[in-house]
Amino acid sequence: MEKFEKKLMPLAEVVSKNKYLLTMRDSFAMIMPLLIIGSIFTLIANFPIAPWMEFLKNTTIGDKTLASLISIPAGCTVSFLALFLAFAIGYNFAPHIGITDRASAGFVSLVSWLILMPQFTEFTPEGATEAIKVASVPLGWVGAKGVFIAIVVAFCSVKIFGFALNKNWTIKMPEGVPPTVARAFSALIPMTLSFTIIWAVAVLFVLTPFDNAFNFVYKILQMPLQTLGGTVIAQTVVYIFAHILWFFGIHGTNVTDSVYAPILTALSAENQAALAVGQALPNIINLQFQNLFATFGGGGSTLSLLIIAILTARSERIKKLSNLSILPGIFGINEPVIFGLPIILNPILFIPFLLVPTVNIISTWAVMKIGLVPLCNGVMLPWTTPPVISGFLVSGWQGAVWQIVLIVIGCLIYFPFVKALDDQYLKEDAEAKAKQENANFTSMDLDSIDLDAIEL
Repeated sequence: MEKFEKKLMPLAEVVSKNKYLLTMRDSFAMIMPLLIIGSIFTLIANFPIAPWMEFLKNTTIGDKTLASLISIPAGCTVSFLALFLAFAIGYNFAPHIGITDRASAGFVSLVSWLILMPQFTEFTPEGATEAIKVASVPLGWVGAKGVFIAIVVAFCSVKIFGFALNKNWTIKMPEGVPPTVARAFSALIPMTLSFTIIWAVAVLFVLTPFDNAFNFVYKILQMPLQTLGGTVIAQTVVYIFAHILWFFGIHGTNVTDSVYAPILTALSAENQAALAVGQALPNIINLQFQNLFATFGGGGSTLSLLIIAILTARSERIKKLSNLSILPGIFGINEPVIFGLPIILNPILFIPFLLVPTVNIISTWAVMKIGLVPLCNGVMLPWTTPPVISGFLVSGWQGAVWQIVLIVIGCLIYFPFVKALDDQYLKEDAEAKAKQENANFTSMDLDSIDLDAIEL
């Protein structure tokens, strides 16, 4: 165990301090409120109750249906995922490479991304046989399809921007000029350099069969990664690795999500886009699958552990901790049980801690694959949404029922291990109580001796 921990700790430390992964984590956290708000409107427009759906479709305001009007905020948030990321990544990457003007770095990232984007949308008029190109910003690229190129171009363009700043290739303004004006002129040459290099790259792609960088990144990088990341094998391997890290006291999902969350978020955005237009949902594995079906109550799916502990445990240590931890556990917060029971470096709980999430992932994928439970609709719910409610909102009543089934299965898996731990704690408590009673008896025995009555 010690050797294994020594191997994992440096790896986790490297990942947790990597400036690129930290930037990704902070950028997704930065835009998450927008995604959640947009998802709420998508959920309202597609709430899984037939009379409500019919009401929205049949109610009109002017020449628009109520369903289409409610979908507008979602179209301005989730559908612009890559656009927001293009700015957020540049903004959050700046301090990691010594750039103090974070806003300028964000604009460098955003504009560079737009420079690479095709400036037209193909449109086939009704009755025509050939598509025509309409000058526009293609909305297809500002959503999930444009995420990976937003990530790549953000890091590259801001690195160029930072290089020029560090070389002092800037315009120095005289003293007394307002700081905002001075910063603007200071960024002028580095911005120009970044935009020129990115523009040159865009021109080079015109000479290739891909025509533009967006097509290249999507076909060569994003699609293969999403295909690989959207498999049940990838999801299972990632979660086993995350839980091994958790077992050694490292926040495993923080480590894995910095790499895996962008892939899952893009897959969720595709599902939500399909939901909004009434198409079949394309992806079983996505962010909602991971957050709402892989675990309940936090890492290790410890909500099942807490339920079985409350129902069966006899040791005061487990009973009190479980009663205190059950409410946070319902909302996905399980640090009290991870560090208090503890689960960390506890060999008795290591097997179920890995096994329960693995069973959840594989079995959920299977029931969704055969159509027994609907696929997650891509609606971005807060990770603290309690089970049953979350299942109903993203996967209908079948999802809610399946969450209950998984929690019960988790209870059955945890039961023998919790019982073994409970027996161990009962034995330790009994031994501690016996020692205390023995100590008290010895103390009382000595106190009862009348030293004055002893004849010398």
